[in-house]
Amino acid sequence: MVSSPQKAAQVPREVLLSLFALAILVTGCAGRKPVVAGAPPPMTPVATPPAAADRAIHSTSTPEGGAYIEEGDASWYGAPFHGRRASNGEVYDMNKMTAAHRTMAFGTIVKVTNLTNGKTAVVRITDRGPFIENRIIDLSMAAAKAIESIGPGVVPVRLEVISGGDPFGGFFTVQVGAFKEKGNAERLRARLDELYPPSTIQQVALEEATFYRVRAGKVSGEQAAQKFADELKAKEGFHTMVIRLDEAPAGGDQ
Repeated sequence: MVSSPQKAAQVPREVLLSLFALAILVTGCAGRKPVVAGAPPPMTPVATPPAAADRAIHSTSTPEGGAYIEEGDASWYGAPFHGRRASNGEVYDMNKMTAAHRTMAFGTIVKVTNLTNGKTAVVRITDRGPFIENRIIDLSMAAAKAIESIGPGVVPVRLEVISGGDPFGGFFTVQVGAFKEKGNAERLRARLDELYPPSTIQQVALEEATFYRVRAGKVSGEQAAQKFADELKAKEGFHTMVIRLDEAPAGGDQ
């Protein structure tokens, strides 16, 4: 006759395996804690990076899922451009939320964030500019007021495209110089046209003077145009700027 302790030990093997598996499952669940992805820390305002003096910073791998982001300096413009034709043919109104950009398609809607104070504004691209190397956007007076950049004049900003055409698609040219003397512009254009056709001159009448802007090439795609601009800078020593080629009438550039 088997004693009662021995009977208790004779638990079927299948039951033991089931109890062992249950113990592992309970232990495993107790050891796992839900991971909650916290919000990223707020971005600390920083000065415009030195690289912005040469070219804008572009990024297409962002948390927004492929949004176009650009950082650099923003300026603003009002009179005497108020009431004049912008590059897209509209009459520029400094009291509306618009802006000038060198490569974004007309009609692109952009969120502008002042990196010194976090103030934002949403603008529509209607013009070309600015034509100063270390600036990436020219805001209307209304937009500058919204981000509190009227006083400083130039502030570091982040641009985020909300809607609009492909920022990288289309045709672009490279501006290599601006002259007050038409003859100087013509001589440079003629030399460039032999090496980097087609080369053109854009005449722009500003308050202080009339300028003749010399531009080289017609390149498909913004990235290819930027590479071409870098080559011109390295080979010729030019201060280059990539400009989108538009079908709309020009004449409102600043």
